[in-house]
Formats: sequence, C-alpha cells, structure tokens
Amino acid sequence: MTELISVVVTTYNREDALAAVLRALARQGDRDFEVIVADDGSRPATAQLVKTWSSRFKRLAHVWQPHDGFRAAQIRNRAILEARGELCVFLDGDCIPRPDFIAVHRRLAQPGWFIAGNRVLLSPALTQRVLRENLEPELWGLSEWLARRLRGEINRIQPLVSLPLGRIRRWAGLAWRNIRSANLAVHRTDLMRVDGFDAAFNGWGREDSDLVLRLVRSGVRRKDGRFATAVLHLWHPENDRSRLPINNDLLDGVMHSNRIKATAGLTALRSSSSPAPLQFAAEDSHEAP
Repeated sequence: MTELISVVVTTYNREDALAAVLRALARQGDRDFEVIVADDGSRPATAQLVKTWSSRFKRLAHVWQPHDGFRAAQIRNRAILEARGELCVFLDGDCIPRPDFIAVHRRLAQPGWFIAGNRVLLSPALTQRVLRENLEPELWGLSEWLARRLRGEINRIQPLVSLPLGRIRRWAGLAWRNIRSANLAVHRTDLMRVDGFDAAFNGWGREDSDLVLRLVRSGVRRKDGRFATAVLHLWHPENDRSRLPINNDLLDGVMHSNRIKATAGLTALRSSSSPAPLQFAAEDSHEAP
C-alpha cells in the first residue's frame, strides 16, 4: 500500500495565496496525501476558505492557534501531532507547488534523510497578477518561465529545470545551513527523534535552521531536492524581524551544545494542560477531485 504523505501548509491571514496553494495541491498527480493547514491565528475567513476546498482532498484539516506574534514552530508542531502520514512535507501558504510535487517528494523520500527543496521568487507585479487574475503558474512550461525571467518577473529559472541527479543528491548530507521549511520533507520517526520544531523560537527566523541542525546531529542526513521539488514563492512584504537577534542567540546556543531534543517541542505541546484550540474544516473526505 502506498504510504500516506502529510502536507503541512503554514498560513496567517492570506486567503488569496492559500487558495492558490490549495488549488495547486488539488491537481497533484499523486493523490495519496492529506493536507493540514497550520494556521497561526488567522481571521475566520481562512477557516471558511479551507472548508470550501474540503471535498477536493483525501483529508483536509485545519489546525488553529490564537495569534500571539509569529509562532510558526509551534503551529507546525500542532499540525505534526494531527498528521497521519509517515512523511511530513512542510510548505508555506504562499508557495505554489507544481503538479508533480507530491510524486517527486515520494520518490526521493527515505527514512533517515530529510529533503531540502528550493523555490523561485515571483516579483510583486507578477504575484499581484497571479492572485488578481487567478492565473495558474503551476501549469506553465519552461519556455513561459524563461520569458518571464527575461522580463525580470522571477529571480531565477534554474530550480524549474528537472535533473535526475541520483546519488549526487546525498552529497550534502551533513549540510544544514540556509534550509527553509517553506519546502522541506521529514519522516515522522525522524521528527519524533528530535521532538519536532522548538517553540522557543518565537518571532521570525531560525526555527527551521534549529530543526535541521538537530536532525543532522541526531544522525539524519540531507538529501538535496534542487532540480526536482522547486515551488513558486509568491511575493510578500518582509516579516517583522525584531526578534531575529534573540533567535540568532538561541541558534548559537544550540550550535555550541550537543542537544538533539527541542526545549519546547512536541512532547511539551502534547502534555500541555491548556492547549490552544484545534479547528477541523474537513476530515476523511473521499469525494472525487
């Protein structure tokens, strides 16, 4: 039987971008996956949007926590606890996957290895057009992207080229820097080994670096997802980075320790006496897409 994949989509008050991401996920060639929308305190419109897409997926769940600043690490942990798949693929709610995204992650997946993908950044003008006109960039071919690169509408085109790199993908096995959880796949057993993300990283930045550093330290290795799993990152204003110096200090502390487990990870969340509310927009829907 094919292994279920859990796609964890992080979002906060950006329904137009989330709708584009859900649309692209709904047209995946590989259908054996569920979607957990990890909502860091959005307004009710996000829950309503998730509900409208419920019939298009094998399972679509909405996990919500009250907004109290940027708490991506904690809401991802809540989604991990709700997920049922053996492989968790983390995707930001403004990163549009192409139709083979799930199939490629499944092909590359391997216990003891995490898959670090990359992205192509869309310009503000192209992002506005995609969202305003309901364009479907996940279906554009390489010639279309080349033309847009020449017009300066995307930052690069190389990630959109598919290459069968084989064993070369394992060469960066110990590298952990500059990995983003906007496109990252980790087996559940490996996440449990390090107790998930560390919610001590409150505010934008470094929670993904902390996770992959602890994964590598625990024996999990990196498999390169470049030239295979690239996503289309919609433009957005820069997040508040006022807590980045604090998070840099936290990461520095992890680097100079031998710690593997999160200080405020899955275990702490599971044992919390007053967990944040969970909302489920849909569960186990089996209607045809």
